[in-house]
Amino acid sequence: MTQIRSIGFFICFFLWSVIMNLAFLPMLAVDKIWIVRGQTIWTNGIIFLLRHICDLRIEIRGEENLPHGAALIACKHQSAFETMIFHSITRDPAVIIKKELLNIPVYGWYCRKTQMIAVDRKGQAAALKSMLAQSAQALKDNRPIIIFPEGTRAAVDSDLPFQPGIAALYSKLKRPVTPVALNTGLFWPRKSFLCRPGKMVIEFLPPIDAGLDRKVFMTELKSRIEEGTAKLVAEGREEYLI
Repeated sequence: MTQIRSIGFFICFFLWSVIMNLAFLPMLAVDKIWIVRGQTIWTNGIIFLLRHICDLRIEIRGEENLPHGAALIACKHQSAFETMIFHSITRDPAVIIKKELLNIPVYGWYCRKTQMIAVDRKGQAAALKSMLAQSAQALKDNRPIIIFPEGTRAAVDSDLPFQPGIAALYSKLKRPVTPVALNTGLFWPRKSFLCRPGKMVIEFLPPIDAGLDRKVFMTELKSRIEEGTAKLVAEGREEYLI
């Protein structure tokens, strides 16, 4: 049954995405706010499909820790879902993505229009400088910056090192960082077309204040995210026997 539901979901997901992408193409010629609104509608549609086709619900915890406006948000990355959900729960997010995504037809156009922060992962010092400049502008525009510290989607029980990009943002932009833990990989695993029924939990943890030593910050960030994620994963496995 889960496989049948998953197939149905991805068919609907594809059709919904095609409809939304085509419907909003004319908006590329006007103010980007229309594309931002389209991203929110698209994400809410996906949440609706997950709930009604896969019986997969979404729970947001720690909303009191969710920053509004200019902010740094560091999120665990287990599933494709994290790249979508912030369009629904934050206003005009600036997501840090790999530069190659800008070359994808239509999707890349929307990323450029909404000024996502594109980073050349092979660019080293120049890439870091560009990321900092784009991020500073995003904060100036009162946008939240979303970064996945591991730099890629990771399996639920993996322990990948955090990349130096988040440390650079924290040190140079002198802003608090809000860690985000989750268990999405249990229900929508990376590189998988299977969506299991249950409850994906995304939890905003208390922010880490600005001004810490770089190494202290990285240790604290990884500790909070990994410990929070481990609890949510254990909760998901216990409740749904995954």
